[in-house]
Amino acid sequence: MNDKSTDGTDLPQLTGERTVPGVPEENYWFRRHEAAYRALLPYCDGATVLEAGCGEGYGAGLIAGRARQVLALDYDEATTAHVARRYPQLWTVRANLAFLPLGSSTVDVVTSFQVIEHLWDQAGFLDECRRVLRPGGRLVVTTPNRLTFTPDSETPLNPYHTRELAPSELDGLLRAAGFGVEAGHGLRHGPRLRALDERYGGSIIDAQLDVVLGSLPGQASWPSGLLADVAGIAAEDFEIHGEDLDVSLDLVAVAVRR
Repeated sequence: MNDKSTDGTDLPQLTGERTVPGVPEENYWFRRHEAAYRALLPYCDGATVLEAGCGEGYGAGLIAGRARQVLALDYDEATTAHVARRYPQLWTVRANLAFLPLGSSTVDVVTSFQVIEHLWDQAGFLDECRRVLRPGGRLVVTTPNRLTFTPDSETPLNPYHTRELAPSELDGLLRAAGFGVEAGHGLRHGPRLRALDERYGGSIIDAQLDVVLGSLPGQASWPSGLLADVAGIAAEDFEIHGEDLDVSLDLVAVAVRR
């Protein structure tokens, strides 16, 4: 069963594994991901790009406006069928990220946003990314910061996550795979979202989780004020910079194949 966006477009089912655009209740997470895509688009200018783990496809669609060519790859059959229909400008392929279906040294950029935390063999995935990149090519990665995403448990809160990473752990994985780390940044709330944090007792994220986790799947009853605030969030409400990475929400890394 598919969900529909506000414009009536069929979307992959919302399970917590992937975020999608056009759903008011999902808008915080979508805009949080979109903010990272928009900040990192310059790395894709004129490039041949592999989006490893494309999900709904909105990020690969953004990249396609700047890149020469984009291969959007995901393992889920229904998801890749949706991507192929909704984003015809992409070359869409269903494949396992453990074995990227490309020859060695064939792409300029690999992007993988909010994906590595889902993988059992993170080091093997990074090895595959390095293999398909041309010398000097870039890997652009985002992932939730373990120190703030699941701060009080060794087990990720999201059941689809296998291992979340702290800043030093992501940096170490990239270097061990033979990458040079060109940039290590963090995504966090900007002024408008910090104001919403104060309005909701310290965390707009916790206010949303209280609704979702306190309800049966698909039956969450959102307070109208909270839903309006969530639906009004924009990508510009997030900041990305290299200060105080340990307190950032998401980690953002740009690594170069040596």
